[in-house]
Parts: sequence; C-alpha cells; structure tokens
Amino acid sequence: MKGYIYITGTGADPGMHDNLGDPLFGDPPTLGACMTNLRQFADLGDYLFVVSGKTPNAQQYIIGGMRVAEKIDALAAYGRFPQNRLKRDENGFVRGNIIVDAQGRQHPLDHHKPDTFERRIRNYIIGDQSAALQTDREIELGRERSLRKLSEMFERPGNRAIDILGRHRKLDEGQVHGLMDWLRGIKAAAK
Repeated sequence: MKGYIYITGTGADPGMHDNLGDPLFGDPPTLGACMTNLRQFADLGDYLFVVSGKTPNAQQYIIGGMRVAEKIDALAAYGRFPQNRLKRDENGFVRGNIIVDAQGRQHPLDHHKPDTFERRIRNYIIGDQSAALQTDREIELGRERSLRKLSEMFERPGNRAIDILGRHRKLDEGQVHGLMDWLRGIKAAAK
C-alpha cells in the first residue's frame, strides 16, 4: 500500500471559495477528472490526499484523503453517480467531476482541451475510508497545522506547501496512516 498527496489548482480552496470540483468528498468520495497520472498509478487500497491550491490571503491546508476502493471509466460513473455529473449551480459555478455526457462524449461544461479527453475519462476513482476537513472549525485548525504536519512528515521546512512537497509526492504506508490519523485528530479537536 502506498499513497499520494498533491496540491490542487491555484485558487481552489473549498474553505474560502467552496470551489473544489475534484475530488468530491461525498458518499462515496470520488476523484474523476483531475490528476490523470495519479489516478492511473494508484492501485486499489492506495490512498490519495489533496492540499488546497494557492489562494491570496489564505493558508493552504490538507483538505482530506481517501482510500482507492474501485476504478471505473467516466461513462460507468455517469450511470452510477448522477449527483457528480457536471452542471451549473444556482450561482453559475460548474460542479461535478464526471466529464462525459450520456453518450460518453466530452461534456460541454468540461473546459479542458479535447485532445486530453480520452486520457482523462479513464480511472475514475471511487473511494472509501475517507476523512475531509469540512466544517469552519476543522478548516481553521487545518490551516493552522498543515504546514507543520507536512514539514514533519517529509522532514523538510517550508513556508508554502509547494516548497515542502512540490506539486505531488508519493507516501509510504507509515505516512499514509499518520496522515489519516492526523485528519481524524483535527476533526475530533474541532468538536
């Protein structure tokens, strides 16, 4: 068993903007459109963790993690998870992480280049055993403690997440368990 941790796109900060489209920490958690390389290499039983993107006036934080329980293609996900299909919400924001339409073609709301589409529809990840920082207090504690946790975990100081782990980093089994315990500890401390 191994894990991966990555920083999501610039400005993606669910605690500040409620704008994280992928992964979705629902029931079940899913990762469907982003990080094609990690989705390809992650095996069943591996773990994936995400850090918020660089956002002005906000400390990045470890958003959450999940265990990879299943990998399917995007058209199968379209049938199983209608709540995760791309759509615009009442404020005009695009929501969801299933980038195909009912015929398996690129959804009109998917803004990525068409030449990447075939690669991006493979390995839709369905997770389990997830933990995500979602309440205001959990996010506040996550912002306060994430850099310290990342620095300790990788034995590397830094003032920004990218200085410590780069865009993404592989985790060993001990780091995976430690990070899941840390997320659960934040959630418990926030109650």
